[in-house]
Amino acid sequence: MGSAKTLNLLAVAHNYRSQGKRALVMKPRLDDRFAQGDVVSRAGLSTKADILVDADSVLDLAQFEGVDCLLVDEAQFLSPQMVEQLRALTLSHNLPVICYGLRTDFRTELFPGSRRLLELADSLEEVKVTCHHCNKKAIFNMRLYNGGPTLDGVQVQLGAEESYVPVCFSCWDRALPSGHRRATA
Repeated sequence: MGSAKTLNLLAVAHNYRSQGKRALVMKPRLDDRFAQGDVVSRAGLSTKADILVDADSVLDLAQFEGVDCLLVDEAQFLSPQMVEQLRALTLSHNLPVICYGLRTDFRTELFPGSRRLLELADSLEEVKVTCHHCNKKAIFNMRLYNGGPTLDGVQVQLGAEESYVPVCFSCWDRALPSGHRRATA
């Protein structure tokens, strides 16, 4: 979180469009933190999503004719089946699909969509952010509840800085009550 993933997506969309190319923006419908269908960066830039998908959506391949790139925001919320459809789209339409999202949840566990993306992606590029507490590279998102860290609750709970902060492993581990710490290798 806070690494400018959506800002990067919006910049890539702008670059394609400024060259007269057709770039579509897709996002999961469940991400309704902003106006339904908007893709919004914390820097204040936004665009309308061209495609909203649910876990069981089936893509209409005709809508991708003449498209030069598909950009996907909040890809961690995609279902594994949607990720497989996107992978098939790269072959059937020779279409670059660029996904932006988180790898793991606040418990450091892969999101199902992220897992499938990691399994099928041609390449991965990490967008880096520093730890909220120190200057190390953040690799986790810590969920906050009543001013402190928690491992409780459902996997998907939408929120921003009021609910999550990016942290490095050391700060994540130190902040949790000892009974919640996980054994690590």
